[in-house]
Amino acid sequence: MALPEQYAYRAQKSLGLVGGTPGYKTADGFVQPDHTARLYEYTPDGRLFAIALPNCVRIHNATDYSIVVELPVPNVFEIGFSPKGTYLSTWERYVKPASETEQTRNHRVWLVQTGEEAIAFTQKSSEGWDLQYTPSEDRAVRMVPNEIQIYNPSAWNKGAVDKLRVEGVSAVAPSPGQYPALAVFVAEKKGAPATVKVYSLTALSAAPSCSKTFFKADKAVIKWNNLGTQVLVLTSTEVDKTGKNYYGETNLYLLSSAGNFDCRVTLDKEGPIHDFGWSPNSKEFAVTYGFMPAKTVLFDQRVRTIHDFGTNPRNFLAFNPQGRLFALAGFGNLAGKIDVFDRRSLNKVCEIDAPNTSWCEWSPDGRFLLTATLSPRLRVDNGIKIWHCTGPLMHIHMVEELYQASWRPALVDSAPPFGNALPAAPAPSESVESYKAAKPTRQSPAASTTILTDILFRSASKPAGAYRPPGARGSSTPSIFKREDEGGDPYSASPSRNGSTTNLAQRGPSRSGSPLPSKTNGAPAPGRGPGLRGRIVPGAPPPGWAPPEVEEKKPSKKKEKKADGVDGRESGPAGAESRRKKAAATQSTAPEGVSRKAAMGGGDRQNDKSVPIALDLNGAKALPVDMRGSDGTPGVPPTPGTAEGLDPVQKKIRNLNKKVSSGNWSLLWDKRDLTTVLNLQLKAIDELKEKVKKGDKMEATQLKKIEGEADIKKELAAMMAELSVPG
Repeated sequence: MALPEQYAYRAQKSLGLVGGTPGYKTADGFVQPDHTARLYEYTPDGRLFAIALPNCVRIHNATDYSIVVELPVPNVFEIGFSPKGTYLSTWERYVKPASETEQTRNHRVWLVQTGEEAIAFTQKSSEGWDLQYTPSEDRAVRMVPNEIQIYNPSAWNKGAVDKLRVEGVSAVAPSPGQYPALAVFVAEKKGAPATVKVYSLTALSAAPSCSKTFFKADKAVIKWNNLGTQVLVLTSTEVDKTGKNYYGETNLYLLSSAGNFDCRVTLDKEGPIHDFGWSPNSKEFAVTYGFMPAKTVLFDQRVRTIHDFGTNPRNFLAFNPQGRLFALAGFGNLAGKIDVFDRRSLNKVCEIDAPNTSWCEWSPDGRFLLTATLSPRLRVDNGIKIWHCTGPLMHIHMVEELYQASWRPALVDSAPPFGNALPAAPAPSESVESYKAAKPTRQSPAASTTILTDILFRSASKPAGAYRPPGARGSSTPSIFKREDEGGDPYSASPSRNGSTTNLAQRGPSRSGSPLPSKTNGAPAPGRGPGLRGRIVPGAPPPGWAPPEVEEKKPSKKKEKKADGVDGRESGPAGAESRRKKAAATQSTAPEGVSRKAAMGGGDRQNDKSVPIALDLNGAKALPVDMRGSDGTPGVPPTPGTAEGLDPVQKKIRNLNKKVSSGNWSLLWDKRDLTTVLNLQLKAIDELKEKVKKGDKMEATQLKKIEGEADIKKELAAMMAELSVPG
């Protein structure tokens, strides 16, 4: 008998069960717990529903919502059912016992029907804490450091019935199927390669039926097919030594439990493996791999390619329980697009837009997809959306601070089979129409009553898109900036002149909008001089500029007469002629922006704030005209403190500073501050003496300064007398 469709959800302030199509009605008979639930779990067959509360674990019947049993175990953080729902495992945080003789049993196994404790273990870590059962529940596998223990659930009191000693074991996985096997992974350590071995669960002491060794494997994810005949092992490293991937390096291997086949799955696109999974028919599997946009390929059981789904920004894949449909999606930091394919025709059925999705799961009948936005991954727009496999939205359930959501499991055989054509979508629930009606609608421009409303509408109605700089607006996007799935050019590395490879997409477009650098018949681009590095300063002459020859103009007779006999100048025609030549020479050599008076040396330099600056376009700093050489090259300005240009007193001050100070005393040229400087220097020596009295460890340079105190005082006295500064 098929169980009715149902999904469960857990939030900060609520926990509930909701029915499926067509009404999606909340289960009225289910009583909300008084406390906030930490987690919930269905049995694999969907009969029972367990809730972990702060003070107990409560198990309900998932159909009539009655309480089956309540386990008096507080502070449970993890729970798990056995395949048939006979046993329930609970895990509490490990607490160090008060005495060494006591043991903390924080991992317990309970009988569901009676509520009795069957067995208890000490389990410090929550990673891989639960027992792993065979489908028939005749064996339970427990991994401990360097050992694998096998229990018989029908006789827990007998302890472990079989053991396998494996040094460094880090992952195990029993297979489903009629003849269960056990896959064991040992990580790479101290130069020794990692290994995966497959043992028969009924004969662990025998040699493994299949074994494979490889490097670059610190962790492993093991997935068996439904028949238990083949196993996929995804290995990963913490660090990618090549530096190409931040999250380490990944590889995929396929092994057969019979030992007749094993290989590495060769992938033709560089990058990490995002997701992989078996088809329910156990004869094929899919892999999503490579740098974004990732590639998805469907392989058969001999790693031969069946179909290539192309490149798209996707990192999640899932077959529906019947194997008829295949979902390929991009979640996390991707846009949340879901592509649904028909496995028979390998054609795309629909594309679903589900942004901000944190959880995605097929319904047991394979006709619906549940997507949920969970907290704390995202704390806004938390809720559940249910989609039909052909694309329409069926139901919306918004829940504040939603932590967990999932379908009620059911046996695959209980669902009706798919026909040749996919089923039509039923009518959506009332929540879809209510959600659309609750969305704020924009007012049309015709109905705007004020200019302000019209302006706000027009600004809000603009479609949001990628930012484009003003120079690139109004033109089509170059193919070099598009992804491969959007019609862009494929990645190509072309060798450059120096032998290195250069990707054109990394260089960016030129100012003209084309992906390649623009050229104008071999001439330099506008705004740049030949061979010039850096931008040109506006108003400055370019390198190599020569002033045009200035035609000598005859001054008027009135000006000649005015200039004759003034301040001892030459009078007459000879004086006028010399002044004209001097003016012409000064005007031709003075750079742009420099006044004629300043170029001729006129004016008071101390009061004139506009010091003429000559711009050096070849990378040198701008220097005053006075600091340039006679040939126009940058000259060296006079350095203060050199021996040239100093009187004897200033030389003594410089020498005194070298002896006493540690390089922090500046040279002072004002004689009025000399007394203060000398007193500070003597005070520094007194402080060093105090440190010596306290027993502090002194450096050799500090001791040398103390020894030279007498000489310094003698020199200071002589300088004070020379400067006539009263002591």
